[in-house]
Amino acid sequence: MNNALITTPVGVMAVLVAVVSFWFWLEKKSNWKIFNYLPPLIFIYATPVLLSNTGLIPYESAAYDFLRMYGLPVFICLMLLNVDVLGAVRIMGKGVFVMLIGSAGVVLGGFVAYALGQYITTPEGFPIQFPLPVDSWKAFGTLSGSWIGGTGNMTAAHAALEGSGEHMTMAAAADQMVYLIWLPLLLGSKAFATRFNRWMRVPANRIEMMDRAAADFNHKDETPSMISLLYLALIALSFTWISLELSEVLPPVMIGGATVISASTWVILLITTLALIASATPARKLPAAHPIAMAIIYVYVARIGATMDLSSASLETMGAFVLMAYVWIAIHGIFILFGAWLFRVDVHTLAIASAANIGGAASAPIVAAHHRESLVPASILMAMIGYALGNYLAILTGRLGQLLAG
Repeated sequence: MNNALITTPVGVMAVLVAVVSFWFWLEKKSNWKIFNYLPPLIFIYATPVLLSNTGLIPYESAAYDFLRMYGLPVFICLMLLNVDVLGAVRIMGKGVFVMLIGSAGVVLGGFVAYALGQYITTPEGFPIQFPLPVDSWKAFGTLSGSWIGGTGNMTAAHAALEGSGEHMTMAAAADQMVYLIWLPLLLGSKAFATRFNRWMRVPANRIEMMDRAAADFNHKDETPSMISLLYLALIALSFTWISLELSEVLPPVMIGGATVISASTWVILLITTLALIASATPARKLPAAHPIAMAIIYVYVARIGATMDLSSASLETMGAFVLMAYVWIAIHGIFILFGAWLFRVDVHTLAIASAANIGGAASAPIVAAHHRESLVPASILMAMIGYALGNYLAILTGRLGQLLAG
């Protein structure tokens, strides 16, 4: 929309930041229960949709391009700097492998759900319209990012797979619809702890060992200094620059005539790899990386919402996608149960492992606090592992669907 009320890049950016700030302020100030079921993320995405479709801000802006090209890689770098795989393994032990099996269930489940969505057919006028659009593999890859890592991985996968605003809308809607069912199941599983642990043949001393390892884990957030912030800026900007330069040099990867790794995909893969390498160095101890990263990504989510044209949205298609998402989460559930049986872990670990996948860093501590408060730090560490894997596996999920689509 070229005749929007606010068109300058700085004005558009101010609106996006204002939207993010408002919803987090309202959540903290009001304590409304609605935010327990619909987190600020949903409103942060939906508000710019309304603003752009009513003519306050444009669908296209240099501010959006800047966030897409530079803001997203900087976010990924800062998000992954704090990943501590060894810390999670020390506390959760085999539970980390259960989470990885759950991640594999997300990848396979996404592929199966996409395949089913292509082979089911409903008549015209039916409330839920199948088959799904052929390019809906981009929405499956986008949602996979959220279900393996979190919001940041969802936006990274959306960018890497070159998805549209409609694909993000489908993914965000399905994410929340499934979350409203899946989170209560994870919380309620605590009531079956004794019978579950007996059924899974969990060693009697496992929980005691986890509590002991968690007590030894001592992590304190330091107040960032000017020099530490400069170090963060240097790392993030340098890695972004290197990734962008290499993405222009590296050739696209083709399989069966389809481009599975394009220049935009290379950027996401390169920045992810560089950041994970840096997380094995003292750079991981730099404070403030995570809050800065999350501030950037919520503004980026608002940016995606602003590019969504409601005239192209299809409620019938969205309903079909949500239905396939429930099939998808059932497959993840089967995988996570198999992992618990295979490694003989308790129900607390199973619930945290699944929450670290499906809910990410926002939900894993909630589930951990409900099941066993001593495991809250470990749940955050497990979610960080999901951050590390999310970009790779989400892109894989989407590209598998692309190959199936031919």
